[in-house]
Amino acid sequence: MHALSRPLVVGVTGIAGHALAERLAVRGGHLLGLSRRGTSPVGEVEALHADLTDPAALQEALAGTRPSSVFLTAWARQESEEENIRVNGGMVRDVLEAACAEGTVEHVALMTGLKHYLGPFEAYGQGTLPETPFVETEPRLDAPNFYYAQEDELFAAAARHRFTWSVHRAHTVVGYAVGNAMNIASSLAVYAALCRETGRRFTFPGSRQQWDGLTDMSDAGQVADHMIWATESPAAHDQALNVVDGDVFRWRWMWPRLAELLHVEPEGFDDKPRPLEEQTAGMADVWATIAEREGLRESRLDHVASFWHTDGDLGRDIECLTDMSRSRLAGFTGYVRTLDAFARVFDRLAADRVVPHPG
Repeated sequence: MHALSRPLVVGVTGIAGHALAERLAVRGGHLLGLSRRGTSPVGEVEALHADLTDPAALQEALAGTRPSSVFLTAWARQESEEENIRVNGGMVRDVLEAACAEGTVEHVALMTGLKHYLGPFEAYGQGTLPETPFVETEPRLDAPNFYYAQEDELFAAAARHRFTWSVHRAHTVVGYAVGNAMNIASSLAVYAALCRETGRRFTFPGSRQQWDGLTDMSDAGQVADHMIWATESPAAHDQALNVVDGDVFRWRWMWPRLAELLHVEPEGFDDKPRPLEEQTAGMADVWATIAEREGLRESRLDHVASFWHTDGDLGRDIECLTDMSRSRLAGFTGYVRTLDAFARVFDRLAADRVVPHPG
């Protein structure tokens, strides 16, 4: 059985999972999508429902599905890193035990991120960090990290079930999904709508380091293409691989261009961060008013924006820049201009009535 003949996307309703499903659907084969909701944003997907933290539910949901490959894009944030490790490491272990029960899985692709190099939420950017650009050969940090636990469960399952694997370390992902807990594009589009409604300026929320320094990001489609490429490419098997767009930028360059796309007046970094959570505090009713007037799909502000996550990304006081040499040398040629990635998502959010049209 070809590795992509019966792919299983775990977290199919998320940003990366959605992009994977769209790309896999056009390739043919029988596409499986697993989520807590039991739904899929892509019609060609056989939607499977299970609580990803419930081993019995996973065994029941995946019984008889005979997946040829598994794309792991889901995680669940917990109150402490100890709980993140227990829950998210366990999720990888239990999903793979259920998926591999019939011995059909040939490859597993696991999506993680730059917290591999920067540390977990509880110790983010603390201690001795690797120099940029981040390379995959850097040793693990001396701190508990749920990404390390997920990798270890992947390696153990690969040894038991004899599949090949790849780990995909993405930076902040720009992509389309509704109700996702970490969505910078949706959050900025919603923030811009609130600015237009209240007559406020589109004010950069982050740090001087992020405003002035070089950075990169990961388009969801680029991540999906990278995971599919690695599944089919022996040169990428049993490798950890960084995945970013291929361009670099400074937020002082990007911010006014996003403002132009969103029809708002930009304001850059002044003397200190101005987090979105503070700027938008008490504005849930404003969003509800916009949603009702414009006929939007979701009237709850916290269902369309994750300001806390965007504040975390843009408020960092450390440089984040990622090396893609390992993938390039293995044959991956994908490239996305990050500004174009934002523009595509903004257009789609407006077309699907998630946010009002900015024009």
